[in-house]
Amino acid sequence: MEEESVSAQVVLLIPALDPDERLVTLLRDLEGVWRDPILLVDDGSAPENRAFFRRAETMGCQVIRHARNLGKGRGLKTGFNHILTHFPQAIGCVTADADGQHTPADILKCADALRRDPRALVLGCRDFSRPEVPPRSKAGNRLTRRFMSALCGVRVSDTQTGLRAIPAAFMSHLLDLPGERFEFETNMLLETRAAQVPIREVPIQTLYIEENKSSHFNPLLDSVRIYALLLKFCTASIAGFVVDFALFALFTRLFARGPFGVWTIGVCTVLARVVSATVNYLLNRKVFQSRAETARSGPRYALLCVVQMGLSAGLVTLCGHLAGPILMWKIIVDLCLFLLSFQIQRCWVF
Repeated sequence: MEEESVSAQVVLLIPALDPDERLVTLLRDLEGVWRDPILLVDDGSAPENRAFFRRAETMGCQVIRHARNLGKGRGLKTGFNHILTHFPQAIGCVTADADGQHTPADILKCADALRRDPRALVLGCRDFSRPEVPPRSKAGNRLTRRFMSALCGVRVSDTQTGLRAIPAAFMSHLLDLPGERFEFETNMLLETRAAQVPIREVPIQTLYIEENKSSHFNPLLDSVRIYALLLKFCTASIAGFVVDFALFALFTRLFARGPFGVWTIGVCTVLARVVSATVNYLLNRKVFQSRAETARSGPRYALLCVVQMGLSAGLVTLCGHLAGPILMWKIIVDLCLFLLSFQIQRCWVF
């Protein structure tokens, strides 16, 4: 059984845009040590860079092409689909970059880790404490790592590593995952919880050639795409909060001298939340690109709303009795509940 596991086929997938001689060097270094297929995705490279793909073909690699640049995420999904179609016996693939940052030894290390655990997503993780790591890479990884851990419950040490070993079943699942560019790799990590895919980390060399100047990562645009999930959730939540707050303010004014007495805040919270929760649910189904059936996600969201509504009403009432205006405490309490709600919706509701 151990011998079969070691010999299981793993395809090497390299998406590339405008590669240079470093791609050929990597492929040459892999000769004699990598015995499985190698698939390259030309993501709409310029004519002067296509010669490197032709040289790769003479070395036995397969090349598939995009007519124009569609992004790394689309390149990976194109490669996944090709592997699943043409290499059905493969247990998965290893994705690597074409710029020389991933060594043959580390590529083999990730492939072997996948063979030992064919269900796991294997990440080749760099050591960001080393002095040669560019400041933008160090800061970006730290920020993304904290964001994913705090808000999404996914804890990894290298959130943007391009060296990954991906099981075939997870590859098939990822074909429907949103994200066409660098945000796809972040979305992949987030999706491991919903797909119940364990994550394994493998330490790799930390190589940055010319401070990673050849990277096609745009610090501004691609960072926005990576954090799009949180930004969209914030927008949806702000919309729901505005509706909730406006109705709460209106109802408290209308019922200020009504018969509810001590129950006024609770009644106003319920009435406002029924409307705002409906708005928020419809928006968040789109935010999370949820494929969950309404019959499943609806009751879960309703339960979350009831609990959140009870906490909001109780805490606002308690704080209002202590000191300060009710509407101020409403804002503070609901902002605190916002972060908790995000995690529950991402990991359980949708």
